[in-house]
Amino acid sequence: MTSPGARAGEDVDDLGVEEALALVNDHPRPQPRDHAHDGHGPHTAQGAAPHRPADSHRATPWPEARSVAERAGRAAARATRRAPVSVPLDAALGLTLAAPLTALTDLPSFDTSAMDGWAVAGPGPWTVRDEGVLAGHAEPAALTDGEAVRIATGARVPPGATVVVRSEHGRTDAQGRLQVTREVAHGQDIRPRGQECRGGDQLLPVGTLVTPAVLGLAAAAGYDTLTTVARPRADVLVLGDELLTEGLPHDGLIRDALGPMLRPWLRALGAEVGTVRRIGDDAEALHRAVTASEADLIVTTGGTAAGPVDHVHPTLRRIGAELLVDGVKVRPGHPMLLARITEGRHLVGLPGNPLAAVSGLLTLAEPLLRVLAARPAPEPYVLPLRDAVQGHPHDTRLVPVVLRGEGAVPLRYNGPAMLRGIAAADALAVVRPGGARRGQETELLDLPWTSGGIGVCFT
Repeated sequence: MTSPGARAGEDVDDLGVEEALALVNDHPRPQPRDHAHDGHGPHTAQGAAPHRPADSHRATPWPEARSVAERAGRAAARATRRAPVSVPLDAALGLTLAAPLTALTDLPSFDTSAMDGWAVAGPGPWTVRDEGVLAGHAEPAALTDGEAVRIATGARVPPGATVVVRSEHGRTDAQGRLQVTREVAHGQDIRPRGQECRGGDQLLPVGTLVTPAVLGLAAAAGYDTLTTVARPRADVLVLGDELLTEGLPHDGLIRDALGPMLRPWLRALGAEVGTVRRIGDDAEALHRAVTASEADLIVTTGGTAAGPVDHVHPTLRRIGAELLVDGVKVRPGHPMLLARITEGRHLVGLPGNPLAAVSGLLTLAEPLLRVLAARPAPEPYVLPLRDAVQGHPHDTRLVPVVLRGEGAVPLRYNGPAMLRGIAAADALAVVRPGGARRGQETELLDLPWTSGGIGVCFT
């Protein structure tokens, strides 16, 4: 998981909430290197009718397509200006802080014992009191020099105590007095009040991703709720008359793999998925669903080509959408698209083949949703490939890989309709046009659950 916060070298501590969040939202994803392409910029149709998918000469190069999606997310975030939300701790995992996490109390809030043993006052040997001190009890009676009392880890240290002697470092002599078996220093194994922080200290800045550790820190600091960026809303429209929702494929029908996959995947990318609807190859049903949705992002599957039942482009023309990306120079996933429906609302059209749809998610949906959710941009990284990968002459290839030591091993099942490779993968290798030789360092895209943690992604 990447560390959250502002751009490198910038401090958000003294910024207001809106300014600090703007730093997170306006931080473009760094690019490790330029990918070869034919020099054409993104295909933008200002008011043009998106009546057919782009061919390979009009398609947007893969790095530029991601940049277009990121810019669209920033524009949408500025246009909508959604108010931060207050959520209970058990619902905050995976969200982004919209207000700094400031300590509501000293941590620890009183002097506590770091070990089981004896709290002692002054030099030994010490007379041991009969009663002990346990965690969760009120402040114990003060000790005077020469006294000791049994104490548990986390218990309040009695006033006057100078050291906690660990259980393994003390013994009682024949007279019942406590003796040490190892020299101890003044203050040893006492956690003083405010050792970790003082009330009012800023613990984490705006833009921090809420992880399990952040939840623990917030609880320790006295929080019951957190102020966070609201998740962007997404609706999914699954197109295709050939799709089954249960049972085995038969009579030319196939199981819908994208419907079950897209809700948790979009959740992993920071979205709140409102509905997943299967509407078949029905132009009117698609039009009604698109115009009825109030989601920040509509994701469609299939129907992005130019066949007789490919209704996404005609629907976008009909509603007057602005086509930002119409085809991407990437394999699989070439016929993906990104359109602006209205100011602040977008549609990502995914190809119908499962791995091609994954490519579309990571190319167009991920940058847009990441910015809307105010999540930090992942740092790009490269690893050498353990095996050569055949490339496309003109397009980028996204190839599932597993990470082994200091290298990435390409997986065999990487066809557009295959999920077997991506199901076993840790990442996708970004293979530039022409391919990659064995040992060549190649950019990798982490899958959400490998970079963010299962709990962060899916809860």
